[in-house]
Amino acid sequence: MREIEMPGKYDPTAVETGRYDKWLQDKRFAPSENKKARPYSIVIPPPNVTGKLHLGHAWDTTLQDIIIRQKRMQGFDTVWIPGMDHAGIATQAKVEQRLAEQNISRYDLGREKFVDQVWDWKNEYADTIKSQWSKLGLSLDYDRERFTLDDGLSAAVKKVFVTLYEKDLIYRGEYIINWDPKARTALSDIEVIYKDIEGAFYHVKYPFTDGTTLDGKDYIEIATTRPETMFGDVAVAVNPKDERYQDIIGKTIKVPLVDREIPVIADEYVEMDFGTGMVKITPAHDPNDFEVGNRHDLERINTMNEDGSMNNRAGKYAGMDRDDARKAIVNDLTDAGWMLKVEPYTHSVGHSERTGVPVEARLSTQWFVKMKPLAEQALAMQKTEDRVDFYPPRFENTFTNWMENIHDWVISRQLWWGHQIPAWYHKETGEIYVGEDAPSDLENWEQETDVLDTWFSSALWPFSTMGWPDTEAPDFKRYFPTNTLVTGYDIIFFWVARMMFQSKEFTGRRPFQNVLIHGLIRDEQGRKMSKSLGNGIDPMDVIEKYGADALRWFLANGSTPGLDVRFSYTKMDAAWNFINKIWNASRYVIMNLDDDTEVKIPSKTDLTLADKWILSRLNQTIATVNQNFDKFEFGEAGRTLYNFIWNDFADWYIEMTKETLNGDDDQAKQNVQQVLAYVLDQTLRLLHPIMPFVTEEIWLTMPHVGDSLTSAEFPTANDQLDDQKAEADFKRLVDLITAVRNIRTEANAPMSTLIDVMVQTSDEELMQIIKTNSDYINRFVKPKQLVVSAEVKAPQLAMTKVITGAEVIVPLAELINLDDEIIRLENEAKKFQGEVKRAQGKLKNEKFVNSAPEKVVLAEREKLADWESKFATTNERLMELKAAK
Repeated sequence: MREIEMPGKYDPTAVETGRYDKWLQDKRFAPSENKKARPYSIVIPPPNVTGKLHLGHAWDTTLQDIIIRQKRMQGFDTVWIPGMDHAGIATQAKVEQRLAEQNISRYDLGREKFVDQVWDWKNEYADTIKSQWSKLGLSLDYDRERFTLDDGLSAAVKKVFVTLYEKDLIYRGEYIINWDPKARTALSDIEVIYKDIEGAFYHVKYPFTDGTTLDGKDYIEIATTRPETMFGDVAVAVNPKDERYQDIIGKTIKVPLVDREIPVIADEYVEMDFGTGMVKITPAHDPNDFEVGNRHDLERINTMNEDGSMNNRAGKYAGMDRDDARKAIVNDLTDAGWMLKVEPYTHSVGHSERTGVPVEARLSTQWFVKMKPLAEQALAMQKTEDRVDFYPPRFENTFTNWMENIHDWVISRQLWWGHQIPAWYHKETGEIYVGEDAPSDLENWEQETDVLDTWFSSALWPFSTMGWPDTEAPDFKRYFPTNTLVTGYDIIFFWVARMMFQSKEFTGRRPFQNVLIHGLIRDEQGRKMSKSLGNGIDPMDVIEKYGADALRWFLANGSTPGLDVRFSYTKMDAAWNFINKIWNASRYVIMNLDDDTEVKIPSKTDLTLADKWILSRLNQTIATVNQNFDKFEFGEAGRTLYNFIWNDFADWYIEMTKETLNGDDDQAKQNVQQVLAYVLDQTLRLLHPIMPFVTEEIWLTMPHVGDSLTSAEFPTANDQLDDQKAEADFKRLVDLITAVRNIRTEANAPMSTLIDVMVQTSDEELMQIIKTNSDYINRFVKPKQLVVSAEVKAPQLAMTKVITGAEVIVPLAELINLDDEIIRLENEAKKFQGEVKRAQGKLKNEKFVNSAPEKVVLAEREKLADWESKFATTNERLMELKAAK
């Protein structure tokens, strides 16, 4: 055996330390710049610079790395562009939280100094994120790293904003929007998360002002969940078709606690069968009321400040927090006799995705994007050859449904961190100027203080990172559109859809060819990981314990497009054990290679049955892995690799080579060494995209050609290596060995116990397989005597197993219990009989026989014959044993 520097146990820290730096130093992740090669590009979904990456990021980026590493090995001119997102509201909230711990607000610092603080935060966490990328082994081209607030991307944002404005697709207006009172900014619809909370319906008297009565009462009953908004009431509405209220339309009523009269109006918005069929109209605090107000030219009364406190329109409640004001108003309504009743009520309330506080519907002047023409353009693109393909395809329906029902997009945010909107207001005339550059007489203008929604710049990511708006930029011309986007299903609305319509609008092309949608990482109980549950897992902690390759294997092997995955340390233990199996199998192989062993397949005439079998199995594994990689079915590819490596290669082939490696036939030994080296080399290449560190370490230790697996050729299937006869013959050999092993186990006969093995068969082909491969049988079975004949008769006290074409008999007179053996054979016979009935039922099904391919039907007939033979042989032996009692 050769001396090699491979410890007897896999140590991920030793394997991974320094490897990533070496890859970067050698520029392994840069494009090949081979102009004859097909380009393949991915842009990383830019993580927010709000903190450390979580397991979801690790999953997302691992899948991307698998894709780009395989494509690099396949000879594509690959580029994977890294970058980060400034994440306006999320990052600003984090920095404000840090300052609040020092009793400092952003207003104390002023805009310029506060933004400096956020840049410091960005630099701190960008370094943390990059160190995490390196720990995961992500093959990113850092020379192309981008940030959504860098100069190039800022120029792209200005270009897009100005162009949309000039096309009348961006406008400014006063509308009801979602308002975050903690961050004091507008939110888009998809930044609002709805949660069920316990509230109440407050039934309040609104008295008529002229003595009118309804059903004998001088008031109408209005139910509301938000009594604090009543100071903004400007009407009560009923449905014009509601016969109950025809006589009060046009009458006036008084708002309780407020000395103000409001009319009763008719509007079809009101549902006659909901509640009393009468609703109060508060245009400044409800989007539906806003539309009713527009139709009836009603006043808009905003009763709240930006921070959610009541303003001076709320009378004596001015300055009170909205929740405190509600309690006070309810008490006052009750004391004054205006409150009729309070009913508990659970309802869905919108909360800010970023700050977690309940959102207010607030009248505000904001900037909007007209979405209908952009959405229609993107939907039309999906009917062309330039469409985006979703994996799994069902998620295209999610995209389509949202785009078909899309609302205008509020893009302005009342923040200081972000792209400041390129609009200026003339100090005297109020005229609006929008441009990529500031007005020449800047002293006469004031720039809009709002910034753009983070998703506005993120929507340009696939092409702005490539140098656009310079359409002659080398990367844009070479690598755009990109090939594959990998992201979670939770941001199809936020990001995927927006990239698609912006890319179509500004480049005329799709932003990417494929979208691979994955799910969420959940805990062992299936719960979403969150700080509140305390069930979050830091991927760096997992790497420290198990290594990056084990984490990557778990993330890839648990990956089914579109579905969630549950994290567990039991699965991580299994991942580490698998890599340790690979390590030990590789170590054994390498120790048994000569210094001059060539990584090649010997002449076919020199191959043994086991050699032909393992090469055929390897070839099928290569084909299956490539097929599944192409479909992004990394979990299926992983399962194929696992079964081949653990079962075929390690448990069977390596064990079968030991006789030859320890024998005296030098030529046979050389042949086996070459097959071992070839299979190990190809297997390491297949594994490399998933496990880059350990595969590189092993590959560089064994005989190899080249400097790194990162650029080694990825295996492709070779039809000449497919050998169905070798696989069938080898299976019969394995069945025989397994049958004897099982008999030993059931009879408690260890390998050290001498046993005779008898094979009763008239199958000449099987006889030849056993004769030719007797060395393997001797190694795995260790028989005292092996008898193969059609004339073999089982002694009375023996254990038997039926395999295809034969009965395996082990005389164990001193070990066997006749009654136990009869019970075992009865169970075997029952199992075989069940298979016979199943196969007969299938073949009696005319639909199956007539519609299934002839090859499939023939295979089913062969199975039936096999099961019938096994059942008959087992039954015959059973009768013999029963007769002997």
